[in-house]
Amino acid sequence: MPRLTDSPTVVTLGAIGVVFALQQVVGLLVSQTLVFGMSRPFSQPWTLVTSVYAHGGPSHLLSNALALAVLGFLLERETTSLRYHTFFLLTGMLAGLAEVYAARLLGPIVPWMVSQVNVLGASGAIFAFLGYLLASNRLTETVVGGISLSPRAQLAIGGLCAAAITIATANPGVALIAHFTGLLLGILAGRAHLLRPKSVLGGPAPTEP
Repeated sequence: MPRLTDSPTVVTLGAIGVVFALQQVVGLLVSQTLVFGMSRPFSQPWTLVTSVYAHGGPSHLLSNALALAVLGFLLERETTSLRYHTFFLLTGMLAGLAEVYAARLLGPIVPWMVSQVNVLGASGAIFAFLGYLLASNRLTETVVGGISLSPRAQLAIGGLCAAAITIATANPGVALIAHFTGLLLGILAGRAHLLRPKSVLGGPAPTEP
């Protein structure tokens, strides 16, 4: 019988739960966002990682955990634990970085962007999961596979899809740039099937020790 720890989704949910508990302890002494949140000038490099697993409050944690459970269990069926965790962390970090830099560049023009200079949460990675699943499923393969498009055109369509979904799911106070970045990264990765093991793609199957 498979153990719960064999599921990368369960492990990730456990990790964000542990980090949230640590946030409450640290919050008794100093600001949580200073220790766990991603912000410029990146004087605390560990926040590149902790910001992906940390959350701003119980409702933020719960909503992301539910979304991760739904999408994560679907995604883990077609990849390995190592690829899953690497994809989650990298897309979460890149989405957070995009949000931080966008806030710095656009803050003087778009006032609401200033509130996102300190980024917490797994939503960027979760939106990457969504993008991957949307781009790599059989229906998409059937539709897109019959259309000849240049890489530039595919990127443009992926960007438009990511923008449309981001706007459709927007709520006050959310990190829209992080969501858009995560979605676009997921769509591009899904079209390239980056998370599929070699044995699924037609390469040599992994050997047992």
